Amino acid sequence: MVHTLDPQVLQRALAGDQEAFTVVVDTYQTPVYNLCARMLGDGIEAEDAAQETFWRAYQALHRYDRQRPFATWLLSIAAHYCIDQQRKRHLPSIPITDMNEEIMPDSAISPESAASLSERDQYLHKLLGQLNPQDRAALILRYWYDFSEEEIAQSLSLTVSAVNSRLHRARLLLAQRWHTGEEEPLLERISHGSPAL
Repeated sequence: MVHTLDPQVLQRALAGDQEAFTVVVDTYQTPVYNLCARMLGDGIEAEDAAQETFWRAYQALHRYDRQRPFATWLLSIAAHYCIDQQRKRHLPSIPITDMNEEIMPDSAISPESAASLSERDQYLHKLLGQLNPQDRAALILRYWYDFSEEEIAQSLSLTVSAVNSRLHRARLLLAQRWHTGEEEPLLERISHGSPAL
C-alpha cells in the first residue's frame, strides 16, 4: 500500500518548494524503488531508476493533473521509465528482488520455511521477468500497488479493455508456468484476479 502525502506538503511542492519536494521523495521512495526493482530485477538499476523517476517528476510538476492521485502519477512515471529501460536492454530480465515483506508477514518464520519461500519468490520473479514489459507493469501495479484498471490504463496510456486483456493474459501465463506442489498465496490471488496485498 502506498502512503498518502499531506495535501499541504504536496501543494507546497507543486508551488516549487524544494524542502516540500524532499518530503515527497521521503514519502514515496520505498514504493517507487520497489516498483522499479520488480520491473527491472536489479537493485542498482532500481536505485538509478528511482532517482530518475523523482528527477522526471520534479521537472514535470507543472504538468501534474491535480484531479489524479499524486502516487498514481508518480508510479506511472516510474513504470514508463522502467518499460523504456527494459526495451533498451533487448534481453529478458529475471527479477530476483526480495518480496518477503508481502509473502512472509511473520518475522518468526523458521529458516527452512524461509528458504522455501525464498526459492518460490525467486521463481515467481523469474516468471514475472518472462512477461513483456507492459504486461508486467500492469500486473505489478494491480497486485502490488492495488491500482484499479482505470488507474492502470491512465498510467500506461492504454484503454481499460487493453488493461483487462493484459492482466488476463499475464495471469494465465503465470498460472500455466507455475510448477510447484505447494500453494502460493500471492500467485493464487493473482491467478484468480483478486488484489494480492
